Amino acid sequence: MKRRALFAATVTPALAHAQAQEWPTSPIRAIVPFAAGSATDTVARLFGERMREALGQPVVVENRAGANGLIGAEAVARSTPDGTTVLIGTNSTNAAANALFRRVPFDMERDLVPVSMIASVPLLVAVPVNSPHRTLADLLTAARARAEALSFASASSSQRVASEMLTSMAGVRMLHVPYRSSPAAVQDLMAGRVDMFVADQAVILPGVQSGQLRALAITTKTRSAQLPDVPSVAEAGNLPDYEIFAWFVLAAPAGTPAVAVQRLNAAVRQAAANPDLQARMTQTLGMALMTGTPEAARDFVRRETVKWTNAIRAAGIEPE
Repeated sequence: MKRRALFAATVTPALAHAQAQEWPTSPIRAIVPFAAGSATDTVARLFGERMREALGQPVVVENRAGANGLIGAEAVARSTPDGTTVLIGTNSTNAAANALFRRVPFDMERDLVPVSMIASVPLLVAVPVNSPHRTLADLLTAARARAEALSFASASSSQRVASEMLTSMAGVRMLHVPYRSSPAAVQDLMAGRVDMFVADQAVILPGVQSGQLRALAITTKTRSAQLPDVPSVAEAGNLPDYEIFAWFVLAAPAGTPAVAVQRLNAAVRQAAANPDLQARMTQTLGMALMTGTPEAARDFVRRETVKWTNAIRAAGIEPE
């Protein structure tokens, strides 16, 4: 018996290593719960391309948009937990959903397991380039003069919460116009069909750089390296307690084998170490990479769930 126990103890690590090297044996399906062209979609495609190098299998990005990300997230939560179907989740799907919706068709913490954080990104408060509101203070003054005379777009929970937080803290009321995708909201903003859009920097920045949008403020306390002249909402709106940012997480169905979680985590880290990906993420898109262990990702998501829940309640958003 002692020999058997000793033998098992010596071969188990080797066997586990062999299994880790063998998995995966088929392509990975990465579900993006938002439309093509969204910031989440961009992150998924950048990381998917580099994760393929580590996994030896293609990472196929599939867009399953709808219900503020819940359709795609549910598809992953209900999928076979073998590690071949994963979610490119966000604060919208993995932290804010329970506070925003009366019925979420799955349990975010029980049915999904974080594999690794990916990145974070600030949001930008943007208006059309020909808007008469040249500063955030101008915009808030106009909104304060007449309730719901101005409108704001949103295509995700984080965008809506960021906007509702802004209007609530500033003591103004604006008309909420929901969109199915960020690209559609950007197009209407450029055309002047809505007055304001608070969205991920990766979504707004191209329009600012092309001269079609004007960024009035950034939602973090620190300014963006890409837009150093754009003040924070805290500065520009005289709202010292305002701060919010978006983030991305790789998650898998609960019950996914540890070997698959470990390989996926290692693939995310290897991808994040690629100089070309780093340059695109940080310099072009203005994102901050934040990879780490599955345990660190789990703890971060739990803390953020509390934060987003409190922010939603403070903004007076009623669950739908």
